[in-house]
Amino acid sequence: MDDENKLWQKLAAELIGTAMLVFVGVGSVPALALARGGEPFTGAELGFISLSFALIVVVTVYIFGYISGNHINPAVTLALAVTGKHPWKLVAPYMIAQVLGAIIGAVVILGVMGQAASDLGLGVAAYGADIPWTQAFFAEFVGTFLLVFGVFGVIYRKAALGWAGLVIGFVVFAAIIPVAPITGASINPARTIGPMLVQQIAGGTIAWEQLPVYLIAELLGGVAAGVLFGIVAHTAADRATAVESAAAEPVASA
Repeated sequence: MDDENKLWQKLAAELIGTAMLVFVGVGSVPALALARGGEPFTGAELGFISLSFALIVVVTVYIFGYISGNHINPAVTLALAVTGKHPWKLVAPYMIAQVLGAIIGAVVILGVMGQAASDLGLGVAAYGADIPWTQAFFAEFVGTFLLVFGVFGVIYRKAALGWAGLVIGFVVFAAIIPVAPITGASINPARTIGPMLVQQIAGGTIAWEQLPVYLIAELLGGVAAGVLFGIVAHTAADRATAVESAAAEPVASA
């Protein structure tokens, strides 16, 4: 009952955490573009963008992890629900909060950097005309898979305590480097949708036909990672715990 009473806190944490992710991570893209006068990024600058995402993820894990789990990513939420680690009844509320947070984060980018941020693309994830949709799909699938697999690893009962934020941040940093040149490395449906909507409202041109490629790849990548981690890490102790929990359920709900 206590958890139900705190649902608003969990949703607030997801909204604020996702807004922070988009403002800092996505916002680093137009920020660097402004600093370079619109010139293409160098490899080192891609590293700075990746680091921005990684650092804000580390921060939000430690700020919001004990409140909502700090999913800040619908792919993480869905993967946790599919594997029985998150209530299905909270999937839609979490995802809505995450998308709203991403929209707010993108609006804040515009508020801080002005119309120039929109003129420079607002950090919207997109792939070029020379990239086949199948390649973009695979890139987003793999990037999201790596991220969610890392999340499941640090929340596993045998994982070292206290390292979740750093490990997830490192995974985000590592995953963005090879994927970003292909798709912008969204690896997060909320991060995909929020800036696209705000950029459209701000008068930018959006390739909406690419949205399904991102969303399906990211959600499938997350679920695949969660399921595979469960297969790889599952032990007899996990099975015993599951049986004990199932046996105790009627008593707990009586």
